[in-house]
Amino acid sequence: MQAEREPGGGAGVAGEESGARAAIRAALLEPGELVRAVGSGRRRGADAPEYQRVEVRYVDLKGGRHLQITEFDERQSHTRNTGTTATPDGGIVAGDAVEKVVDEILDLPYGNWHVETTTETVRLRYTKKGKALVHRQSESREQRTEHDRVKRRTLDPDAPFLIELGISDHLGRVKPSRQSKYKQIEEFCKLLEPALEEALAAGRIESGRPLQVVDLGCGNAYLTLAAYHLLTAAGHEVRMTGIDRNPAARERNTKRVTTLGWQDHLRFVDATIEDAELETQPDVVLALHACDTATDDALARAVGWEAPLILAAPCCHHDIQKQLKSVEPPPPYALLTRYGIVRERFADVLTDSLRAAVLRQVGYRVEVVQFVDSEHTPRNLLLRAARTGAKAGPEVRSEYETLVDEWQVKPRLATLVLAPGREAVL
Repeated sequence: MQAEREPGGGAGVAGEESGARAAIRAALLEPGELVRAVGSGRRRGADAPEYQRVEVRYVDLKGGRHLQITEFDERQSHTRNTGTTATPDGGIVAGDAVEKVVDEILDLPYGNWHVETTTETVRLRYTKKGKALVHRQSESREQRTEHDRVKRRTLDPDAPFLIELGISDHLGRVKPSRQSKYKQIEEFCKLLEPALEEALAAGRIESGRPLQVVDLGCGNAYLTLAAYHLLTAAGHEVRMTGIDRNPAARERNTKRVTTLGWQDHLRFVDATIEDAELETQPDVVLALHACDTATDDALARAVGWEAPLILAAPCCHHDIQKQLKSVEPPPPYALLTRYGIVRERFADVLTDSLRAAVLRQVGYRVEVVQFVDSEHTPRNLLLRAARTGAKAGPEVRSEYETLVDEWQVKPRLATLVLAPGREAVL
């Protein structure tokens, strides 16, 4: 059963918000039924919350059942626990302390809530006009309240696909020589999961149907298989496509997928990023370390498909590097291009900043974050873009044009998606 409604009937925006809050609050105050809840995004017109997202669940500690709050910033998580109250008959209720913490969390201006209980999924999102919409779907799931003394890993090392890829050995242990590769794909997936939850909660991706995902420039398909495993384990029905112009890799990847039994829902296409054709427009576009302008090609295809969610970790930035060799830097920035290594690193920063600026002009909200420590790969920035379709203000185009004019560069992505005469909004 599914329903999306505006709580509060004809009581106006205040009534809608009150009803929506009550629905989420009631779920969070059920120690025996809440599986987990995630708050994310920023409510329109409000200041951004201190943390990018918050996860809530109940855990059993030595002192009994506690409400566990885990708040995430760009680099780490912060966890705190609040004890519940025992009843005379041996039951458990939230109690005053938990109610106070829950109310404090719900006062934060998160724009989306995704709540899973043992009987249903409740999603709350706020529209651009500030209206609160609640979507409920009946689903049965198990509540797990054991406390994780060992740090939870997004990708279990003993997952069959990791063994099949040769990242883990036959005993399910990550091989010493593959630690960096494992860490790269795990950290990428850590950012994929909450971004997807936010897109679903905000209604940018339609729920109740198979999730369409494409990995552009998939290569050996480490990320393709990891993302498919992650999303299906989270309960999503997924249709995934890996695209790369390498017949040998396609054949090898197809064999691996067949061995894993995923061949009905995961396929590989031998094509360039520019020429790839999909049967259905994707909900999520991924690109991990597509070299140089291949990242621009991947971003441009995602924009052309109007993909609701894009995650791309660029690799190499030769195009802008070459352009900087032949330009006269704007004063007083000559030092940034005088030395080769400095010019190379500056080109990395300039390229990804310009990519973010272009995506903002065509209706995306963009974050540029570090997704893994540099010890695992020096190419560790991630562009995470959510399509809002919001009109780009004149200052967005102005600051972009000023930057490219002063540095005399022509970003590949701008050539692909900001064609003459095209509006800077979708």
